[in-house]
Amino acid sequence: MTLAPTPAALPASSPHVRHGSSIGQPLTRRDGFLKVTGQARYAADHHPPGLLHAVIAVSTIARGRVTALDVAAAKAHPGVVEVMTPANRPPLALDPDAKNDPFMFKLELLQDDRVRYPNQAIAVVIAESLEAATEGAALLAPRYAAEPARVGFGDSEPYVPPAVGMGMPAEVHHGDVAAGLAAAATRVEATYDTPTQYHNAIEPHAVVATWDGDQLSLDMPSQGLELARGRLAGLLGLAPENIHIRSPFLGGGFGSKGFASGPQVLGILAARLVGRPVKLVLRRDQMYGPVGHRSPTRQRLRLGMTKDGSLSALEHRATVTTSTYDDFYEPAAGISHALYVSPAIATAYQAVRLDTATPTFMRAPGEATGSIALESAIDEAAAACGMDPLAFRLRNYAEVEPISGKPFSSKALRECYARGAERFGWAGRPQPPRQMRDDDGFLVGWGVGTAIFPAFMFQGHARAVIRRDGSGLVETGAHDMGQGAWTALAQIAADGLGLDLERVEFRSGSSDLPDAGLAGGSSHTATAGLAIHNAGGDAIAKLAALATGDRRSPLYGAGNAGVIARDGRLHRRDDESRSEAYADILARAGVDRIEGNGSGAADPASQEQWSMHAHGAVFAEVKVDPELGQIRTTRLVGAFAAGRVINPRLVQSQYHGGMIWGVSFALHEHAIIDRRSGRVLNADLAEYHVPVNADIASLEALLVPEEDRHVNPLGIKGVGEIAITGTAGAIANAVWHATGVRVRRFPIKLEDLLAAGA
Repeated sequence: MTLAPTPAALPASSPHVRHGSSIGQPLTRRDGFLKVTGQARYAADHHPPGLLHAVIAVSTIARGRVTALDVAAAKAHPGVVEVMTPANRPPLALDPDAKNDPFMFKLELLQDDRVRYPNQAIAVVIAESLEAATEGAALLAPRYAAEPARVGFGDSEPYVPPAVGMGMPAEVHHGDVAAGLAAAATRVEATYDTPTQYHNAIEPHAVVATWDGDQLSLDMPSQGLELARGRLAGLLGLAPENIHIRSPFLGGGFGSKGFASGPQVLGILAARLVGRPVKLVLRRDQMYGPVGHRSPTRQRLRLGMTKDGSLSALEHRATVTTSTYDDFYEPAAGISHALYVSPAIATAYQAVRLDTATPTFMRAPGEATGSIALESAIDEAAAACGMDPLAFRLRNYAEVEPISGKPFSSKALRECYARGAERFGWAGRPQPPRQMRDDDGFLVGWGVGTAIFPAFMFQGHARAVIRRDGSGLVETGAHDMGQGAWTALAQIAADGLGLDLERVEFRSGSSDLPDAGLAGGSSHTATAGLAIHNAGGDAIAKLAALATGDRRSPLYGAGNAGVIARDGRLHRRDDESRSEAYADILARAGVDRIEGNGSGAADPASQEQWSMHAHGAVFAEVKVDPELGQIRTTRLVGAFAAGRVINPRLVQSQYHGGMIWGVSFALHEHAIIDRRSGRVLNADLAEYHVPVNADIASLEALLVPEEDRHVNPLGIKGVGEIAITGTAGAIANAVWHATGVRVRRFPIKLEDLLAAGA
């Protein structure tokens, strides 16, 4: 996919005028014009000649076997071309239940008649139209041998998982927690429940698959093009270079599109079966199952405090769930390793296997679930000590990671607390709960939560070209889920080549470009951005070698003095009046283009020495109807420090999105599971509640300047997930401050407050 600065891509009135460095400028999205005019083509917008439509038929039970499908009735439908079942599914080169990589999940690909979770694919109907495929799927009328569904924490025997998250240990101990609790002047013990949540990206999972011999062309939303291509190559018995995936735009992902999903693979197999291009798009209700979810958690925290309010012990135990056939364990307790200092910290996990699909990474995996419990417990500890909750956090926040002993690469959290508190007006907060009302008689409460997220990096690659006319081309297989990668990465590309943004063509979103790494863990700008930066530097170095070795160039003999690239020219460092345009250097050398290559990855030495995180603080105001228990979030102020800001406009948008997600976590979002069938009862956006505009009255994100020279050469940290972590806890704490009722089961519902007499 090419997004070049042409009239078709950018309006004539585009404000993309570079003032000095492109990095740091609040540019509008380069892809925005395409999106608002309907020119941005998502996966399901593609219609190759001869296209057929596929619809998956899904199980209506959670556990058991499919005993019969009326395939004849479905195939008798005039528009149906074929029905794919375990009996005729094309063979695979690898067992879909095999795993040889920690980033690999087992897939349901019609390998047998077993049903392991509700909404599992049990057949695929392929037809000339979407309507015919949908009607054909209904005609299958499956029959089952059902078994009792295991859907809750008490339905299976708990066990200690081998690891959690991305291989973190299931038990961590630092110091003597029992002794710290015994010696504490004050203790708090509480259990917090978080619900099953679903990603619900606005764009459903989809694939348009076209086979040409052993060549496979795919339009498919993906957060990890190379991961998806490698997984598909293994399953299908193809060389990875024979698979071409196009994914220039994603309508959200939040982790659910980081891996090739079962339904997408089934769409590819359907195309192979019928020998024609096939499109398969999940319905909204079908996304509640085969494409992952966030596991429910039950978290028990015990905190001990000395007389001055310092933590003497912190224990965080989490019970999480996974499927009966695969392993993913939400690392909810991990946040207690890095946020507050205590001489004794212990975290531990138990897991329960349920008849659900396998959970997966969902925006701020572990941090989102863990922080709402930890921040609530910290607030309870502050109240038990008779301290202001912000003062308690300032006393106990860590400047050195408690478990590892590594110093944080940045010390910006105190500044986040200070700026957020000042902007919010925290100094006017009364300490006891239920002390404030507005003019309409609503109870008013203020709460605070600390935000933190690791500064991850994966490995990525990029290619940069300086062309004969002096313009630039930068290519990397990056992914834009709406976070603004098309724009931020292009800004890095322009500066890396010393060109105005308008002179750089940026290509991305395709698997035939250099692998940009996974767009997950808030790592993509750092990973792909560093690769782009290094590719630009490589191209400039090669161009400089041409010029400084040419006696006809004013840069000849620059030697150790070197050159600076700026505005499409190379300048001598020791005499900037001596310069030459890129186009002149290439023309004299008779060279059409100079190509540079670069990679981006974390520095192992820095990771060994420093604990690297983004930090923040969120302050929330809620109003509660004292008679009905209705809760409204009326004001949110967040202050965040996340390294070098490539584009303030995009960063602020990401913070806003994270804070809104925090509102959703605290007050709205949860899947309601039918204990009889195991099915999700609210599998649509009408009843699976997420915030709308009316739920967000006032939202402000402050960008706290931070220079972190250790995290990576560009100083970039992620911003996509951190704002969830402080916001949900801040809202929960504000509800307590308004009502005096501490709700420990999320989301907080009005019936919880009414039952407690709020």
